[in-house]
Amino acid sequence: MAFIRDKKEERTGYQNSNPISPRSDNQCDFVMCYGIDPTMPARIKEYKENGYVVQLMTGIAWGEYQDYLYGKFDGRDHWDEAQTDRFGNKILHGKDVPYMCPTLSFIDYLTEKLKVAVDAGVEAIHVEEPEYWERAGYSEAFKREYLLYYRKPWEPAYSSVDAAYKCAKLKAYLFSRAIDHISASLKDYALLKYGRQLRFYVPTHSLLNYTMWKIISPEGKLADIPGVDGCIAQVWTGTSREANWYDGKFKERTFETAFLEYGVMQELVKGTGRHMWFENDPIEDWPEYDWDDYRYNYLGTIAASLMHPKVNTYEILPWPDRIFYGKYPRRVPGVEGKTIPGEYATILNNMFQTLGNIEAGESSGIRVGVLTGDAQLYQRTYPDIEFTEARKNIVGSLLHDEKDLVTRFEKDLFTDPDNNRELQLEYMQAIAFPSFLSIALPLLKYGIPVRPVLLDNARRYTGYLNDYDVLIMSYEYMKPDYPDANNALAEWVRQGGVLLYVGDGTDPFHKIDSWWTGKYETPAHHLFEMLGIEPKEKQEIFEVGKGRAAVFCENPIVFSYNKANADELRAFFKKAAEDKLGEIVYKNWLMVDRDPYIVAAVMDESVNEDPMTLKGLFVDMFAPELDIITEKVLQPNENTMLCDLSRINEDLCILGTSVRVFSLKQKDERIELVVRGSADFKAVIRVKVPFEITSAKMGRRKIDFTYDAASKSVLVSYDSTVGEKKIVLK
Repeated sequence: MAFIRDKKEERTGYQNSNPISPRSDNQCDFVMCYGIDPTMPARIKEYKENGYVVQLMTGIAWGEYQDYLYGKFDGRDHWDEAQTDRFGNKILHGKDVPYMCPTLSFIDYLTEKLKVAVDAGVEAIHVEEPEYWERAGYSEAFKREYLLYYRKPWEPAYSSVDAAYKCAKLKAYLFSRAIDHISASLKDYALLKYGRQLRFYVPTHSLLNYTMWKIISPEGKLADIPGVDGCIAQVWTGTSREANWYDGKFKERTFETAFLEYGVMQELVKGTGRHMWFENDPIEDWPEYDWDDYRYNYLGTIAASLMHPKVNTYEILPWPDRIFYGKYPRRVPGVEGKTIPGEYATILNNMFQTLGNIEAGESSGIRVGVLTGDAQLYQRTYPDIEFTEARKNIVGSLLHDEKDLVTRFEKDLFTDPDNNRELQLEYMQAIAFPSFLSIALPLLKYGIPVRPVLLDNARRYTGYLNDYDVLIMSYEYMKPDYPDANNALAEWVRQGGVLLYVGDGTDPFHKIDSWWTGKYETPAHHLFEMLGIEPKEKQEIFEVGKGRAAVFCENPIVFSYNKANADELRAFFKKAAEDKLGEIVYKNWLMVDRDPYIVAAVMDESVNEDPMTLKGLFVDMFAPELDIITEKVLQPNENTMLCDLSRINEDLCILGTSVRVFSLKQKDERIELVVRGSADFKAVIRVKVPFEITSAKMGRRKIDFTYDAASKSVLVSYDSTVGEKKIVLK
């Protein structure tokens, strides 16, 4: 029963830069003390004394590193290492907090600063968000790194596709180098000085989000760094609500985007033995939204994260004080912010404990993947030489008023999808990351659980692709770093896989100086040679060994234009894949079993707008009082998590709780619980019991309870305060 477990399992945790507070004492397993300021040792000591496993987190691209910037560390000013755009502007995370180019000097500085955390006794260190902005790359430090890496003088990224690609690859390398050096040095320091093994993790946004936001980071490349023990998937409302294109509409699709984000993050550790926590955030960085918005999107990301059963550990929230003490919305004229509603506070604490009860499992059903890779980070903006006048106007407008641009171009460009084709492609490339989403969303929205698959892992790990029956890919939004990626794909097809390639060869980055240059027009032509096929028509299907290769000669962006285009892709997918997968039935929902839980989501913009009905005897885990229900009806854009009571075999067990349960014992006709939770919210505990309950007390005080005969469970509720409590049920 994982509701009752040792904190050393480290299933749930959070990050906090403040000392422990009554409302942040949420009784997860571990706490990542954030930042390496002078208060850090005291904060570490306090959390340890309160029973938490203590780790440390700090930024590797930015932080309160003014002593380094202004020369107190080594006597030299380091502002020349601040990430800088082509106009000479420093890219800042806050006042005197620039995003840094991770030079060797900066690596030495961070290593020395982090030794203090090792001295304070943390069990693990997290260096978060290794981020190099695509628009950066113009600082003197970066120019020096370029010369050393490529052995030739720096060329600005805007000058050619080759220069843009080289600058981007160097940015990823620099953070890979930093993580490698820092992790190795600190692990060696901890072992030599204290005789203990230090763990080292990298919390990072998803590859999909960084591509959308035009930030370069070593995502898949983390697998090649020996000192990395795992990652935190920094996926939350703030990343997943990023608007994207589908059916000619540019809007938020939080659940679907989160599903793809969490999906690609699990690939960072798949088959490596390394660890992954999925993050959720009950609010987000932007404070302008209200609590209803935060709640809706939080539950959407929770449902999306639970759709990936191989991961069962979670960062339950970042920054608890801003959630439980903050007022929202803020910065909205004429609107007075409010503190967190009581129901939402209870739901959050319910989920904090429930996430610790999740077990890992295997994905089931249709096994379809969409190939992705770090290389998609390297080609998000076309250099000046590739810009038409129309594209220059688009980007110029984009820098001034993105929302107005969206409205104007939706009206002007998509009224007649056959008009202004070039302008449509250029606009969508500038504002979003349409190519990948244009082949993923048409299937995901129709109930096909497409999962991102890292192309580079196909060459890293033998049998990596064997978890999939069908793979969809395009080299219009990414390029393979090495030709053996194509060899791995071709062999997988010959052994029985179905590969659906989408692309028309028009992407300007096909012209970079790489392994295919001069021999093949695009890397896809090398792939076709490895498959032994020569596509000549717009749509063709080839038998290759025991498998099949299908080619759709079209720019993937067009499948976002409208339903008709997406229908064409879906029809071709069926034609290519049904022999392998059996009959493909499109639907508007996704559902997974995380025994004993059922997680389901119904999507809009799908094959129909029908509701989904689940019948049985359930605990509604998204309800503040953990309601017992016999039917759950989900409308489009709704999701749920249900505990199926038919799968619970114990007579006495916790079904749901918003406080941590340390023990649950039966003594004759008496049940005793020892619990502890945070303060200032209504705590609830639902317990399956072997007999009817007629009394509930906490110490000598009576507390509220309701017995449900159908589920043989009792719901106990009380106003939570900090400290251990003993509850007696009779």
